[in-house]
Amino acid sequence: MSQGTLFIVSAPSGAGKTSLVRELIESLDGIQVSVSHTTRAKREGEVDGVNYHFIDVPDFEAMIKRGDFFEYAKVFDNYYGTSRKAAQTLLEAGQDVILEIDWQGAQQVREQMPNAVSIFILPPSRDELERRLASRGTDEHAVIARRMRDAVSEMSHFNEYDYLVINDDFTTALQELQSLVISRRLTLATVSERHAPLLDALLS
Repeated sequence: MSQGTLFIVSAPSGAGKTSLVRELIESLDGIQVSVSHTTRAKREGEVDGVNYHFIDVPDFEAMIKRGDFFEYAKVFDNYYGTSRKAAQTLLEAGQDVILEIDWQGAQQVREQMPNAVSIFILPPSRDELERRLASRGTDEHAVIARRMRDAVSEMSHFNEYDYLVINDDFTTALQELQSLVISRRLTLATVSERHAPLLDALLS
């Protein structure tokens, strides 16, 4: 069985990454999101093993020492990390895997998996990004301003990625993501490995 492809997807808050990835995995077979580990408290409605693997700090730090993570970071006193074993198990089973991580995590993963395909999702404008952040209606102006500063910092790393998708129209952005996954599945190396018996039969 041919190995799946590891896709790294990053975006600033408000660019629509989560919604796009959710629709992507619902629209295509053989692709799923790697569930991250975290030490933060489980929020209402979240399910362990679905939204995150919720573990305590000593267990997380033990995993760090064992080298269990592709990447990890500490954000606002909470750890977040991507399990190396979980992702590799899926890849070896022929599944494509998506890592939803920031640019720092992406750098860590690319060092270990140089064949990973990285995609950065951008908003169509700063005004639209601010509108999306403000439309949530749950944050004060100072919080939105801080998130905008964080978003600009995140977006400054777009040129480290293989592909850019601008989420102006959701349907178009989703089609572009689908095209990237499908085109990767059609590379010579992937098809040659996956359909070796057919190619041998055609040429015999």
